[in-house]
Amino acid sequence: MASWGLCMALVLAALAGAVGESRYEKFLRQHVDHPRTSAIAAHRYCETMLARRRVTAPGRPCKPSNTFVHAPAEELVAACTQTPDAEGFHSTPTPMGLTACRLRGRDTRPPCAYRARQLQHHVRVACLDGLPVHLAGTHAPPQ
Repeated sequence: MASWGLCMALVLAALAGAVGESRYEKFLRQHVDHPRTSAIAAHRYCETMLARRRVTAPGRPCKPSNTFVHAPAEELVAACTQTPDAEGFHSTPTPMGLTACRLRGRDTRPPCAYRARQLQHHVRVACLDGLPVHLAGTHAPPQ
């Protein structure tokens, strides 16, 4: 009976943590790494960061892609003041450093292995109440 109580306590604590995170906080956890974490071996950056930020987890399918932006959160918040495009997304006025992580192969079963690309792109976000809550994509600056 004690083990059942402990199990329920752990489940409730996990649910409370998930409920307590706002959409903006989730966006920051999943997409902002400023300044860029440098203590990680370059070829392991995506796997390490996705696990550390709880974007991937044992027993769950691998996320096909994720982007980490290496700019202050304030610059992404400022994007929400930009005029939205036809799809309702806001873009950063200037390109920013980012790491685009893409799953290697098509198998989404762990262990997850990613390919990382360093880019300087504009970032498109969906905003709610003036805060970014979804990274909708990136695009290269005009040539």
